Amino acid sequence: MELLVQKTKVLQISLLAIFSAFIVELVFGLVSNSLGLITDSIHALLDSVVTVILLLATRMAIKPPDEEHTYGHGKIESLGGMIGGIAILLIAGLFIYESIQRLQSPLPSLLPGFFAIIGGLYTIGIDIFRIILLRKSIRKIGGTTLKADFYHAFMDLGSTIVAIAGIILVSYGFYNGDFFAALILGVFLAFLSIKLIYKTALDLTDIISPELVKKVREIVTNTEGVIGVDAILMRRSGETIFADVTISLRGDTSFDRAHEISSKVENNIKNKMSNAAITIHFEPDWKNVPLDAKINDIAKGVDGVMEVHNIISHKTKGKTYSNLHVMVDREINLYSAHKISEAVEQKIKENIPEIEHVTIHLEPFLIVPINLNVEDKITEEKIREILKKYASIRKIGRIVSLNFENILKIDIDCSFDKELSIEKVHDLTSEIEHVIRTEIKNAVITIHPEPI
Repeated sequence: MELLVQKTKVLQISLLAIFSAFIVELVFGLVSNSLGLITDSIHALLDSVVTVILLLATRMAIKPPDEEHTYGHGKIESLGGMIGGIAILLIAGLFIYESIQRLQSPLPSLLPGFFAIIGGLYTIGIDIFRIILLRKSIRKIGGTTLKADFYHAFMDLGSTIVAIAGIILVSYGFYNGDFFAALILGVFLAFLSIKLIYKTALDLTDIISPELVKKVREIVTNTEGVIGVDAILMRRSGETIFADVTISLRGDTSFDRAHEISSKVENNIKNKMSNAAITIHFEPDWKNVPLDAKINDIAKGVDGVMEVHNIISHKTKGKTYSNLHVMVDREINLYSAHKISEAVEQKIKENIPEIEHVTIHLEPFLIVPINLNVEDKITEEKIREILKKYASIRKIGRIVSLNFENILKIDIDCSFDKELSIEKVHDLTSEIEHVIRTEIKNAVITIHPEPI
């Protein structure tokens, strides 16, 4: 905000300076009958108009977007530039016509002389002052509006030198020199006006440089985590470039990770384009995502599914089969749980047509509280008695039973023969878990088998 205020002050000083040059050149040109000086005064007027537009754009940049101008008010700069360009083009045309008419007419009784040169020298002084002021300001606070005014100050200096050259030629006997200078400046003004009209017209149609879009695409593509770039929509409003970028992320990317990648994309673009306002959209891409990850994401998206685990997929005779464990609310009945299971199966087949069959193992979901801080010694002894009935258990290790309200978190360490197959160990631990749950309700059991 402070930098915008400083830019506004610099442009105000520049405007007062160049407008004073317009007044001096116009008055001195009329008094001395110098068409070249009058034409250059119109160039000074054009520069004043451009400075007003830049000043307006800088002020409007301070004003935030509103309900009617969601992209801000930067287009006012383009609209003002077009109106100013058309007006100056008409004036330049009149001066070209007047120059040609005077070249074909008898010489006027009053020729421009020393008085006209004084007016031109005043403008040169003003132009040099503006160039120094704007150059220092650009180095200190930067900004495209100040750079634009800096370039216009240079052009105004050049046109004034041409006007004075024409006046000097008159003083050395080349009496049409003033008219030739006016003709050259008229053509120059017409060229600048057409260029300004063309540029602002393109701005109003939301044209954007293909090279700029290509640059943004390269920045996004090189950002870690982005696997594809889709639509890039860009437009310019004043000094601000708005960009809507759609990126593709792996379909199994978490929301937090997707947000992190989007932020990196935005920051990388802003590092190269400080005047950019970025909006990032991200979409899932499942092409290079493992099949089990796809199934996990699809199943979790079904209403009623509280957790998914143990996903196994395999191919047999060219057909794909999948198995997964789905946890649902432990309070619902079998009918409701089966409906959820059917919905999971249907959604998986719709999204992954190559899967021939889906087998779903339903489990009750039980939330384990974080603060389990009351040990239940009675339950531990009951569990130890159950474990002693199994001859396959060579050693009973640590048993921890933590009680919280109606939830029991039970962790068991027990040792088996080291030559026993893992399949057999799994069957035994599953059987033990089932027996313990029969005896102890609302238990969350974890058995850690160890070899001996």
